[in-house]
Amino acid sequence: MENIEKVLNTMKSAAQPLSAGQIAELSGLDKKEVEKAMKQLKIEEKISSPKRCYWETIK
Repeated sequence: MENIEKVLNTMKSAAQPLSAGQIAELSGLDKKEVEKAMKQLKIEEKISSPKRCYWETIK
C-alpha cells in the first residue's frame, strides 16, 4: 500500500502527465513496483491516461 500512495503523491505533485519511468525516477521506486501500483490505481479509477503511456490523477 505504501508504494501506491507514493506513486499517487508523485503524480499529484507533478504539473503534467508522467510516464511510468518518470514516476519511478521522481519517487525513487523501481519501475516494476511503479507499474504494479499504477495497475491497482487504474482498477480503483484514481488515474487516467490523457495520451498513450502517460498518466495523471483523476481530479
